[in-house]
Amino acid sequence: MIVRPAREQDAPGFLDLAAQVETWFGPMAEDPGFRSAVAKNIRRGTALVAYSPEPGLPALLGGLLFGAKSPTYHVHWLVVTEQARGRGVGRALMAEAMRRFADDGPGTVEVVTFGADHPGAVASGARVFYERLGFTPAEPAEPGPEGGSRQVYRRSVD
Repeated sequence: MIVRPAREQDAPGFLDLAAQVETWFGPMAEDPGFRSAVAKNIRRGTALVAYSPEPGLPALLGGLLFGAKSPTYHVHWLVVTEQARGRGVGRALMAEAMRRFADDGPGTVEVVTFGADHPGAVASGARVFYERLGFTPAEPAEPGPEGGSRQVYRRSVD
């Protein structure tokens, strides 16, 4: 698996990933705002992809969009294709993002994920995933576009 900055030709792969998780996040793949955000992050260098030439797996295994402004960094969106979950793809994407944050100086990384009562919280494993990476639950966040609960998670970066 290789993690690298996303390129323009990766945009359709981001939209495919988005379509896979719309039951948890609400409509994204056809949403002009999401499409614009993906394109903008790719241009700015704040989009990462994980890919693999391994047979039987999709070429694009996962994607991450982030904000790199110190002192509060944001992971805006992280999705791993269902076929690659549990293989370290999300961890590899987060490791690269955290490396980039550390290069910019100390601060705090924030990610908004499912609230404890959201059906996607258990099915996706997102809360446990972030906790294993050293993030701690913080205050509730605004509900997602589908109306489900959300919660902020935080971690310091040196």
